[in-house]
Amino acid sequence: MEETFKLIGRYQYTSEALIYKSKLESEEIEVFIMDNNTVDSNPLYSNAVGGVKLFVNFENEEKAKFILSQISDFSLDENNKLMKCPKCNEEQIEMVTSINDFKSLLTLLFSILIVLIPFYSRYKYKCQSCKFEFS
Repeated sequence: MEETFKLIGRYQYTSEALIYKSKLESEEIEVFIMDNNTVDSNPLYSNAVGGVKLFVNFENEEKAKFILSQISDFSLDENNKLMKCPKCNEEQIEMVTSINDFKSLLTLLFSILIVLIPFYSRYKYKCQSCKFEFS
């Protein structure tokens, strides 16, 4: 039996998968999503089901992988350029959440107690080269 669809990506949340799906569809590649309804019904199930999965037709696999490889994993500034670390000047910056005050800690604990996704967090940027965090 010939393989019809090929898995090209797994994502924690449906919103991430939809971004990549839109990019591929803009390049005229048909994309199929699996397990998005399960993850949307309860985001804690994402790890259990292996995340939201993106599939393409077998004949479009190479083109889809090439398109996805062109998308940067690192943060961009308001001018659509890779952000630079103020300490080491590298361009490998990722957005991270942090608990840096009592209010964010209490909110996290309260969210866990009532089984919700934490709804209060502070975002910072972290350099992957020197591990420096900045706002």
